[in-house]
Amino acid sequence: MIKYWLQFLSIVLFSYQAVAQVHDTISFTQATTDTALRITNLNPFFTLQVDSILSYKLAINKDESKYYWFIRNSPVGLRINKDNGTLNFKADKSYFLSGKLKYDQEYNVKVGVQNLSNPNEKIDTSFTLIFYNTEVLQPKLKFTVSNNLEVEEGKPVTFDVLCDPGNFPIEDILFSSDVPITGYTLVKHCDDIFTWTPPYDFVNENSPARQRTIILSFIGSTRLKIRDTALMKLVVRDALNYPFAVQEHAVVSNNIRVYVMQLKYLFFQLDKQLRKTKSVRTGFDLTVAATALTGTILATSNTESTKNVGIILPSVGVALTPIKEATSPPKTVEQNQASVVRASIKRLEYMLNDNTIIGEKDPDIVKKINKLRDELKQVQVQLVDVPVEMVTDMSEKELTDYFNSNKVNKKYRLKKK
Repeated sequence: MIKYWLQFLSIVLFSYQAVAQVHDTISFTQATTDTALRITNLNPFFTLQVDSILSYKLAINKDESKYYWFIRNSPVGLRINKDNGTLNFKADKSYFLSGKLKYDQEYNVKVGVQNLSNPNEKIDTSFTLIFYNTEVLQPKLKFTVSNNLEVEEGKPVTFDVLCDPGNFPIEDILFSSDVPITGYTLVKHCDDIFTWTPPYDFVNENSPARQRTIILSFIGSTRLKIRDTALMKLVVRDALNYPFAVQEHAVVSNNIRVYVMQLKYLFFQLDKQLRKTKSVRTGFDLTVAATALTGTILATSNTESTKNVGIILPSVGVALTPIKEATSPPKTVEQNQASVVRASIKRLEYMLNDNTIIGEKDPDIVKKINKLRDELKQVQVQLVDVPVEMVTDMSEKELTDYFNSNKVNKKYRLKKK
């Protein structure tokens, strides 16, 4: 009896352990059930060809009717069905031609799903979208101006170097010239500005048609070493070096002014001699006249001795005339020289005023320089025998005031007969 009772207890205990194990298994299975919201088929990368169509349905691990979908930062044309999470996109070629989309550029698109009843139950993630094109589009370089330009020396050449990237953008630009040049801005990347000013001595005197042609080469390359070359033909024409011409005009004008100062001093010396001679001769003439008059008066006197003196005095006046000519002869040569010098001074001053340059780029500056130089040479040749001294003891103002004084002008002006 005890034996059967022990067997019964063993069977009951075994059944209890089996039920406990089953209960533990059920509890473990319920505890490990997946309850977090997840997107089960999200692809992190999408690669699309131009003119292809994308239709991809995203799925979650829960009832989709209780959730809605949304995207952010999406490229042009990409849409999502907010009810079932289907991505729709057509990579139309017009998007790329208009520049709204670009090849081989990674577009990071953010996608999310959210519970309609519980806003806190949501998930945000992202994927990358890349477009490629099987058509080969070569990169191109182009300028903002024509490929053939004509410029003058001293005038700057400025233009932008633009890029049409094609399948791949141009990353580097190399520059070269068939003629060595300096002072230009180096172009290294797209949209850089090239600037260069041809120097005034760029065109040689022996160059045909007084111009020189230079070829500028711009070579653009992509990261795959695909290259494109753009050529600029630049024709540089010979032009007047205005800064140098202005300096040359200033030098010639200064030489004329210095020479005019020398002539004014020479005129002063000549006129001084003429005034001294005239003063001496006038003194002799007055003495002769006074002697003759005194002799005439004394000759009418009643006194014999006084009458004799009156007879002698006119002969004294006659004797003074050769003494006057020997002591102070008339300076005809000096008078003529003074007149010529004065006329030369007036001529040079008139030419200097008449050939003054107007602005820094006077179109007649070369003619004026040559005219002043020729006039100065002619005057110097005309007065080659006249000793010209440098002013040492009189200022320019003193000489000018003396030369333009009323006394001098009255003395040397033309007189009516």
